[in-house]
Amino acid sequence: MASPDHIQSLSLSLPVNSSKANDAGIMALEKESLSSTPPATHNEHGIFHQPHEYRHTTVDGQPPYAEHGPLVDHKVPQEDVVQSEPDLAWSRFRHFMREPLSEFFGVFILILFGDGVVAQVVLSNGTKGDYQSISWGWGLGVMLGVYTAGISGAHLNPAVTWANCVFRKFPWRKFPIYMVAQTLGALCASGVVYANYKSAIDVFEGGAHIRTVPGYSDTATAGIFCTYPAPFMTKTGQFFSEFIASSILMFLIYALKDDGNLGAGNLTPLGLFFIIFGIGACL
Repeated sequence: MASPDHIQSLSLSLPVNSSKANDAGIMALEKESLSSTPPATHNEHGIFHQPHEYRHTTVDGQPPYAEHGPLVDHKVPQEDVVQSEPDLAWSRFRHFMREPLSEFFGVFILILFGDGVVAQVVLSNGTKGDYQSISWGWGLGVMLGVYTAGISGAHLNPAVTWANCVFRKFPWRKFPIYMVAQTLGALCASGVVYANYKSAIDVFEGGAHIRTVPGYSDTATAGIFCTYPAPFMTKTGQFFSEFIASSILMFLIYALKDDGNLGAGNLTPLGLFFIIFGIGACL
């Protein structure tokens, strides 16, 4: 007959051995599971990618929430995780067009505020604002446009995109689609402003089908949507006026983004507001 001490020894050792066995079994299962699933890799663009056949599937063989792609692997930095193979056509379109659409809506907001404030000042004969109001409106438009188009870099201007291609190694292959998106955004926003102020334009011009440009009429409204030179400006003066303003704009943008100097960091949109306001008010 076993002694009490021996029984106590057995009772204490059994749970320990059983626990070790369970742990060993769990570790073996985990090892087998890991060995049966190939590790996730990064493609040639440095984008995290998990083979499609190892995504979780439903009964009918389709991945759950296919629009959102594979489930999140929290062991991988999420900034590296990109939906590289979306399963729905809309997801593919949204993924590959997110930068152009970002530029489109950023420019849309910019022109909506910029042309809108000019229309308000011009069509009210200065009773609803003045030139200072126009500088404020364009500054606000740029600031809000940058907040809108942050995912694409918020160029908001083909000249800015071109300068980034030349001086900041921005891919030239993206320049055409950026330029098209920016132009379409500006045209659509101008259309919205025109539709919003059409009745006021009709009254200001003197008729529903009368539209004139500066220099040919005292009630011209074409200047709401584009810039016309003053009568005294020569071609050389016009060139240098635009060249100086654009050069100062790009110089200050790069200064705001230069973290090696002082840099504006998260206050870059606010800094751009003051840049646009200053250029409009001073240059």
